[in-house]
Amino acid sequence: MSATPIALAAAAMVLALATPALHAQPTASPATAGEGKALSTVTVNASADASAQGLSPAYPGGQVARGARAGILGTRDAMDTPFSAISYTNELILDRHARSVGDVLQNDPTVRVARGFGNFQESYFIRGFILDSDDTAYNGLYSLLPRQYIATELFERVEVLRGASAFLNGASPAGGGIGGSINLLPKRAPNEPLNRVSFGAGSGGSTQLAADIARRFGPDGNTGVRVNAATHNGGTAIHDEDAKLGLLAVGLDWRSRDVRLSGDLGWQDHQLKRTRTNVTLGAGVTSVPTVPDNQSNHAQPWSYSNERDTFGTFRGEWDITQDVTAWAAAGLRRSDEANSLANITVNDGSTGAATTYRFDNTREDSVNTGELGVRGKLQTGSVGHEWVATASVFDFEKKNAYAMDWRNTLDTNLYGPVSTNLPAFSGNTLYGGDLANPLRTGTTRLTTFAVGDTLTLLDKRLLLTAGVRHQKIDIGNYAYGTAALTSRYEQSRTSPLLAAVVKLDKSVSLYANYVEGLSQGQTAPSTAANRGEMLKPYVAKQKEVGVKYDAGRVGGSLAFFSTDKPRAFLNTSNVFGTYGKDRHQGLELAVQGEATQGLRLLGGLTWLDAQQQATGSATTDGKRVIGVPEMQANIGAEWDVPGVRGLAVDGRLVHTGSSYANATNTLKVGGWNRLDLGVRYLTEVQGKLVTLRLRIDNVADKNYWASVGGYPGSGYLTVSAPRTVSLSASVDF
Repeated sequence: MSATPIALAAAAMVLALATPALHAQPTASPATAGEGKALSTVTVNASADASAQGLSPAYPGGQVARGARAGILGTRDAMDTPFSAISYTNELILDRHARSVGDVLQNDPTVRVARGFGNFQESYFIRGFILDSDDTAYNGLYSLLPRQYIATELFERVEVLRGASAFLNGASPAGGGIGGSINLLPKRAPNEPLNRVSFGAGSGGSTQLAADIARRFGPDGNTGVRVNAATHNGGTAIHDEDAKLGLLAVGLDWRSRDVRLSGDLGWQDHQLKRTRTNVTLGAGVTSVPTVPDNQSNHAQPWSYSNERDTFGTFRGEWDITQDVTAWAAAGLRRSDEANSLANITVNDGSTGAATTYRFDNTREDSVNTGELGVRGKLQTGSVGHEWVATASVFDFEKKNAYAMDWRNTLDTNLYGPVSTNLPAFSGNTLYGGDLANPLRTGTTRLTTFAVGDTLTLLDKRLLLTAGVRHQKIDIGNYAYGTAALTSRYEQSRTSPLLAAVVKLDKSVSLYANYVEGLSQGQTAPSTAANRGEMLKPYVAKQKEVGVKYDAGRVGGSLAFFSTDKPRAFLNTSNVFGTYGKDRHQGLELAVQGEATQGLRLLGGLTWLDAQQQATGSATTDGKRVIGVPEMQANIGAEWDVPGVRGLAVDGRLVHTGSSYANATNTLKVGGWNRLDLGVRYLTEVQGKLVTLRLRIDNVADKNYWASVGGYPGSGYLTVSAPRTVSLSASVDF
């Protein structure tokens, strides 16, 4: 993007008159000129999840909410929840120019964003464990949104539940969720009409156009409709990268005295061309290569990755009595993917000499999922009960085909990329099925039943929660090209929860929990004496204690946790089994709120000791887990500039410590720091509210390895994004 549009937009910000902000969920009125008052807001009763609980209200400062969903326990205030959780608001999403879930989570000190395995999907390290974007939930149901990239126009909030959650949410389809889970809440029509059009531009010639329209109809506004449409086009700050996005989403809701219904329909078309790939280190590499120029692009000009998704969800809730409520939810997704990839493998860490090859894929996904439940309240003497019972089912079918020309390698270099024309597939190409007609290669069926109860004692100052979830995991693997069943995995497990909250007073809560994570066990390799044997589900065991503080306008939390996850390997008798474990233990500090009038804070730090234990090898025993830093921290602040009503500036400093790219810890990847800055200015033009935003991410234009790994056991690297400038203007009319 040229300097001229940036200069003009900056000048417009300086010259514009100020009024307070209007964000997506609340409706607001400008403050009286010169008074610098906060916006008055209209309470929005429409719930994002068709529940009587509704959305948790925003915490002072507006960047996070007071509470979040705790799985089947429903939405809970943070001070009443025996877990570490946070919910990022649409206000933060808009103000930080977040384009995806990963962009939102750049604000979280407990999460680091990585690149998914072999493609361009997002993955998230939470407490050092990997959660794929496939395992993201939408309004409480898994895997309904696009699995590779989820645009922020599709959701109102990003909820992060830190820690294992087998009881709360059930095992995730792809086996993540051990370190935490992510739930996205859809948008709903507010009480007042909403008409918003947004325009944006950024580095590399990228442009964005979006519309957000909402209305309520009927008696007392009991019916709501909200429509979001968006298109993104153009390059990025990386040379020759190109991204294109089309999106349309409709959210509906209806409510009466005893019944609440909501539904969502969405479509997203995401197309990537010459997106910079991961960097794999070859077996002979003995040192981590120096990071290349962050604007350079080692992707081949013919590489691409396209994904098109259609999805929908429905949720209803019925108050059977004053104290008993039943609910039902259902959802589906249909996806088509096609790509031609050329990831590089560096074979010499000092010179950057590398190879690549053509690897094409096609894939079709079909997801159907649903949940039934009932919750209620009752009193037995001086003890209160909030009980819940639920059953759910998740069905997934994957059709896949590939052509991997892995023996026909092309020479290139990390520091001087060599571009080629699209190579024809050679006679040595390894085919898996027909790219034009992929057949079924995998199915996953998860069925669960859960019951739980929260007891309130001592005048609601002591809360005890206990529950169990029984889950069956049924996974089928099918041959490429013939769809013949090759193996079947059928295992079940009952996962418990024990948790407590002690409220010392209104401002201090102590909590503790024991909760488990659940994921599919591995299958013995062909070299094992017990080849083909499927191991029992991995049960990760988490113990956590913490304290939460809420002073009214500023709050924080401190948590200590320890999680053991089983690991499998071949023993001395060549039998593949579960013998070792990874132990992740750490300390998390989080702060949020409004420190003083006009100064908002959001950040914290995580210290994490993630070790491989009892691995069966002296070269890996006690070594750190791939890709997990010992220290990571975020410091974010937003300040209303005195004397210039409507002008706010913000800064975010992100620190990530060093980590390792291999299990033996001989390939150390340096840590990094990044500074992001932004400014927001508000004005009224002919009676229309206008919000102008300017952001610069990676202000110092630092080169660094942004992530290590993103798939268990893999230590591939991702180059940092260069300095990126983005501008936007939103008009409410």
